[in-house]
Amino acid sequence: MKIESSLILRAAGHFLLPLLIIFSLFLLLRGHNEPGGGFIAGLVAAAAVALYMFSMDIQTARKILYVDPRDLIGGGLTLAVLSGVPAVLQGKAFFTTLWWPVTLPLLGEVKLSTPLFFDIGVYLVVVGSVLTIVLNLAEAEDHD
Repeated sequence: MKIESSLILRAAGHFLLPLLIIFSLFLLLRGHNEPGGGFIAGLVAAAAVALYMFSMDIQTARKILYVDPRDLIGGGLTLAVLSGVPAVLQGKAFFTTLWWPVTLPLLGEVKLSTPLFFDIGVYLVVVGSVLTIVLNLAEAEDHD
């Protein structure tokens, strides 16, 4: 069974997908000092792909991911756990926050931190988990 959608929904899906992904990245990067972070940003990104799936079809939604959502879960868990290792290597407690100043050409000096890498890991886990559930449920409904 193909998901039937209107022309308005298809147009909105194409338009909203990049906007929601950019908004999710904004929430991810803002999450250290303000409301946001990896969890809510991951939910927004997964909702963007789910909206795209409803506006197009399941196979098209899988194609825009480039990777299997289950691989995102594994990569996110690995990154989240590895974000605690630099502190241990410096003789501090696991998951102690560390900051590294980095100079970027257009942005100037930016401080990278271990919580940023942890949040990126959480982001990947949430996106992978939600999309695994949503896509599998949509495919199960498609086979009925």
